[in-house]
Amino acid sequence: MKRNIMEQVTKSEIITDEDIKLLVHTFYAKVRADELLGPVFQPIIKDNWEPHLNRMVDFWSTILLYTHKYKDDPMPKHMQLPVGQHHFDRWLLLFNETLDALFFGETAENAKLRAASIAKIMMVIRARKDGPAVL
Repeated sequence: MKRNIMEQVTKSEIITDEDIKLLVHTFYAKVRADELLGPVFQPIIKDNWEPHLNRMVDFWSTILLYTHKYKDDPMPKHMQLPVGQHHFDRWLLLFNETLDALFFGETAENAKLRAASIAKIMMVIRARKDGPAVL
């Protein structure tokens, strides 16, 4: 019987960029396969995922490990995506599931808080642009 790869992973704390890379690559594999989120990203990223994943590794490394690798503003690009509250809810669900499957500790919990905060900020910004927020 083939075991799920997530069952074979030993949980650890998030302390290195390799940990961030594992988080980002595992999470975005779920996003790409997700019936709700996959179609949002596919028309934009197509088969060119590696540059996006590298940027996301730098982004989360900056946020969680304070490496200062990410120097861009992610908001303008994401504001153009056709998403609503249900997309952000799914994004958070998959992100938190990935964290819980792979990691434990203070940085993993901080990642959950940061992700929720990012989702909320994005929805508030979208509401100012599009009308009332769905928070």
